[in-house]
Amino acid sequence: MSGRLVAGLGLRPGTSEADILACLDEALAIAGLSGEGTPRLATLSSRMGEPGLAAAAASREAEIVFVPDEALKGFEAACATRSTRIASLYGVGSVAEAAALAAAGPGGTLVQPRITTARVTCALARAAL
Repeated sequence: MSGRLVAGLGLRPGTSEADILACLDEALAIAGLSGEGTPRLATLSSRMGEPGLAAAAASREAEIVFVPDEALKGFEAACATRSTRIASLYGVGSVAEAAALAAAGPGGTLVQPRITTARVTCALARAAL
Protein backbone atom coordinates (compact mmCIF):
# COMPACT_ATOMS: atom_id res chain seq x y z
CA MET A 1 0.00 0.00 0.00
CA SER A 2 1.26 3.47 -0.77
CA GLY A 3 1.02 6.65 1.27
CA ARG A 4 -1.27 9.57 0.71
CA LEU A 5 -0.74 11.66 -2.43
CA VAL A 6 -0.10 15.37 -1.96
CA ALA A 7 -0.30 18.02 -4.68
CA GLY A 8 2.01 20.99 -4.32
CA LEU A 9 0.82 24.09 -6.14
CA GLY A 10 2.40 27.31 -7.20
CA LEU A 11 -0.14 29.82 -8.46
CA ARG A 12 -0.48 33.43 -9.40
CA PRO A 13 -2.92 35.57 -7.41
CA GLY A 14 -6.42 35.42 -8.86
CA THR A 15 -5.99 32.00 -10.49
CA SER A 16 -9.31 30.28 -11.16
CA GLU A 17 -10.50 26.95 -9.82
CA ALA A 18 -10.65 25.62 -13.40
CA ASP A 19 -6.99 26.54 -14.07
CA ILE A 20 -5.85 24.91 -10.82
CA LEU A 21 -7.81 21.70 -11.43
CA ALA A 22 -6.66 21.48 -15.06
CA CYS A 23 -3.00 21.63 -13.98
CA LEU A 24 -3.60 19.13 -11.17
CA ASP A 25 -5.34 16.69 -13.51
CA GLU A 26 -2.55 17.05 -16.09
CA ALA A 27 0.09 16.28 -13.42
CA LEU A 28 -1.87 13.22 -12.30
CA ALA A 29 -2.18 12.01 -15.90
CA ILE A 30 1.54 12.47 -16.62
CA ALA A 31 2.37 10.54 -13.44
CA GLY A 32 0.01 7.71 -14.48
CA LEU A 33 -2.22 8.47 -11.50
CA SER A 34 -5.38 9.74 -13.20
CA GLY A 35 -8.35 9.24 -10.94
CA GLU A 36 -6.28 8.99 -7.76
CA GLY A 37 -7.44 11.41 -5.11
CA THR A 38 -5.23 14.14 -3.75
CA PRO A 39 -6.59 14.59 -0.23
CA ARG A 40 -4.04 17.32 0.51
CA LEU A 41 -3.11 20.41 -1.51
CA ALA A 42 -0.14 22.50 -0.44
CA THR A 43 1.04 25.98 -1.37
CA LEU A 44 2.55 29.17 -0.01
CA SER A 45 1.04 30.78 3.08
CA SER A 46 0.72 33.98 1.05
CA ARG A 47 -1.94 32.26 -1.10
CA MET A 48 -4.28 31.87 1.87
CA GLY A 49 -7.59 33.43 0.93
CA GLU A 50 -7.32 32.72 -2.81
CA PRO A 51 -10.90 31.92 -3.86
CA GLY A 52 -9.86 29.69 -6.78
CA LEU A 53 -7.72 27.57 -4.47
CA ALA A 54 -10.47 27.26 -1.88
CA ALA A 55 -12.95 26.25 -4.59
CA ALA A 56 -10.53 23.69 -6.07
CA ALA A 57 -9.94 22.14 -2.65
CA ALA A 58 -13.67 22.02 -1.92
CA SER A 59 -14.47 20.37 -5.24
CA ARG A 60 -11.88 17.65 -4.60
CA GLU A 61 -12.67 17.36 -0.87
CA ALA A 62 -9.04 18.17 -0.12
CA GLU A 63 -7.35 19.76 2.86
CA ILE A 64 -5.18 22.81 2.09
CA VAL A 65 -1.81 23.06 3.80
CA PHE A 66 -0.27 26.53 3.76
CA VAL A 67 3.51 26.33 4.01
CA PRO A 68 5.44 29.36 5.31
CA ASP A 69 7.94 30.68 2.74
CA GLU A 70 10.84 30.00 5.12
CA ALA A 71 9.84 26.33 5.51
CA LEU A 72 10.15 25.77 1.76
CA LYS A 73 13.91 26.42 1.84
CA GLY A 74 14.52 23.18 3.71
CA PHE A 75 13.38 21.25 0.63
CA GLU A 76 15.63 22.95 -1.93
CA ALA A 77 17.94 19.93 -2.25
CA ALA A 78 14.99 17.61 -2.92
CA CYS A 79 13.57 19.73 -5.74
CA ALA A 80 13.96 18.17 -9.18
CA THR A 81 13.49 21.40 -11.14
CA ARG A 82 14.63 24.97 -10.69
CA SER A 83 13.18 28.31 -11.73
CA THR A 84 15.68 31.14 -11.31
CA ARG A 85 12.83 33.65 -10.84
CA ILE A 86 11.17 31.54 -8.13
CA ALA A 87 14.52 30.88 -6.43
CA SER A 88 15.17 34.61 -6.20
CA LEU A 89 11.72 35.20 -4.67
CA TYR A 90 11.40 32.22 -2.33
CA GLY A 91 14.85 30.68 -1.95
CA VAL A 92 13.74 27.40 -3.50
CA GLY A 93 13.78 26.24 -7.12
CA SER A 94 10.17 25.08 -7.20
CA VAL A 95 7.37 26.21 -4.90
CA ALA A 96 5.17 23.33 -6.08
CA GLU A 97 7.78 20.64 -5.40
CA ALA A 98 8.88 22.07 -2.05
CA ALA A 99 5.28 22.57 -0.88
CA ALA A 100 4.34 19.01 -1.89
CA LEU A 101 7.32 17.58 -0.03
CA ALA A 102 6.69 19.76 3.04
CA ALA A 103 3.06 18.66 3.24
CA ALA A 104 3.94 15.00 2.63
CA GLY A 105 5.91 15.04 5.86
CA PRO A 106 9.10 13.22 6.89
CA GLY A 107 10.07 10.56 4.39
CA GLY A 108 7.82 11.95 1.67
CA THR A 109 9.00 11.45 -1.90
CA LEU A 110 8.49 13.42 -5.08
CA VAL A 111 6.56 11.29 -7.57
CA GLN A 112 5.96 13.93 -10.26
CA PRO A 113 8.24 16.95 -10.75
CA ARG A 114 6.44 20.21 -11.38
CA ILE A 115 4.55 20.81 -14.56
CA THR A 116 3.69 24.31 -15.64
CA THR A 117 0.61 25.84 -17.21
CA ALA A 118 -0.04 29.54 -17.82
CA ARG A 119 -0.94 30.37 -14.21
CA VAL A 120 -0.21 27.25 -12.16
CA THR A 121 2.60 24.82 -11.38
CA CYS A 122 1.84 21.44 -9.83
CA ALA A 123 4.03 18.70 -8.42
CA LEU A 124 3.05 15.47 -6.69
CA ALA A 125 4.60 13.86 -3.63
CA ARG A 126 3.65 10.77 -1.68
CA ALA A 127 3.68 10.63 2.09
CA ALA A 128 5.63 7.81 3.73
CA LEU A 129 3.48 5.13 5.31
